Formats: sequence, C-alpha cells, structure tokens
Amino acid sequence: MKKIVCDNYEEACQAAADIFAAQLEKKPESVLGLATGSTPIGLYEEFVSRNEKGQMDFSQVRAFNLDEYYPIKANNPQSYHAFMEEHLFSKVKFASTRILNGESPDPGIECARFDAELDAAGGLDLLLLGIGQNGHVGFNEPADSYPLGSYLVHLTEDTITVNSRFCEDGENLPASAITMGMGQIFSAKKILLLITGESKAKIAKKLFEGKVFTDVSASFLLLHPDITVVLDKAAYGD
Repeated sequence: MKKIVCDNYEEACQAAADIFAAQLEKKPESVLGLATGSTPIGLYEEFVSRNEKGQMDFSQVRAFNLDEYYPIKANNPQSYHAFMEEHLFSKVKFASTRILNGESPDPGIECARFDAELDAAGGLDLLLLGIGQNGHVGFNEPADSYPLGSYLVHLTEDTITVNSRFCEDGENLPASAITMGMGQIFSAKKILLLITGESKAKIAKKLFEGKVFTDVSASFLLLHPDITVVLDKAAYGD
C-alpha cells in the first residue's frame, strides 16, 4: 500500500488527479471506476479543469460507477445519476458511462447485467473509492460476508443518517442500494482510496492498523497488490 498525505483537501484532490492523469497518459482507453459522495467533488472539479485545459482527455474512457440508491429515479436530485451528471458527465466527454439502474424492476437482473458489461470491458484499470465512517466502500456495509458481484444491500441507519445531510427538508433517502461487490472492487488493477476530513480520521486510523477486520469492508483493500491511499492531514490525524 502506498500512502500520500497532503496538507489539505485541495492538494489531496490534485494528487489524486495526478494519478488518474498518469493512467490516461499510459492508456487513453482506460476503464475507470468512479465514486460519489462529498469526497470526490473536488477531484471531479480538477478533472473538469484539466480537461478544459487539454491536460486530461476522457474521450476514450469507459466509466463504471460504484453504486446507486434503490429504488430511485435517475432524475431524482439525490440519485447518483444526478450527482455524476452535475459534477462530471455533463462537463466532460466520455466514450461511455454506466451507473447501476435504480429504477430496474429486478435489481438482481440489473446487477448481473452490470457485472457482465464490466467483465466485457476487461475490468477496471483504475478504481476510485471513498470510505464511509463505518468503513464501507461502495455500499458494502459492515457484514459477516460480502458478495463478490454487484448486489442489493440494505443500508445501515448510520449510513442513511450521514448521507441524509445532502437531502432537502422532508426528503428521505431509500433504505437500500445496489453496489459493486467486493469481488468486482478487488479485481480492479489499481485502486485509489481518497480519504479526507476530520470525520474520517477514526476509520483511517483503524485502516492503518494493518489488520483485516471482517466487519470493515475497506480493510480488505490492504490485501490488494496495487492500492494508493491519498489523505489530507485532517483525515490522517496524528
């Protein structure tokens, strides 16, 4: 595991963008895995800026997103479709983008279809991950076991509460989501884990204990052969 500690959030996003830029320089037609939430917003702003300056070209890139709430309409402002459209896809040209369909009448069929498309693309060259305060990656919530492929998961109350900060008054998030499983995540050739903010310091410290905790899905990433963790000082702590 490679660790990069930056002074602040902006520098962490720039360091993460450098890693993606190097990947696209090496392989312009890369298959990228992308995440949502507040953490990658600054990184996506960096993508947009560098793309506008001709420093990063995503036109040959196929992008697969980690997860989506279920059930939820794509045009719902709280959907990850809407998030990606707002922060990246409406501003940068990709060869293709794929997000799990929160409107599918059968999430099992949708997950199987998503996994088949990802496998047909050759798997992920570089996967961006954030981490939840309870240690989840994607929506792989704390559990005794984790499916390898994409699946429907029931979210914990803690996750719903934390993510509800993005909702308007009176809105409720779905209590379930569809997410890449740990097998799809672990099969990525390279993983970039971006951890920022004081609220993530506790889980980051646990991650760096160098132990695999069966109820902390992110800890399994320690076993990955090519993972880089980028943090700001607030998340790194003492």
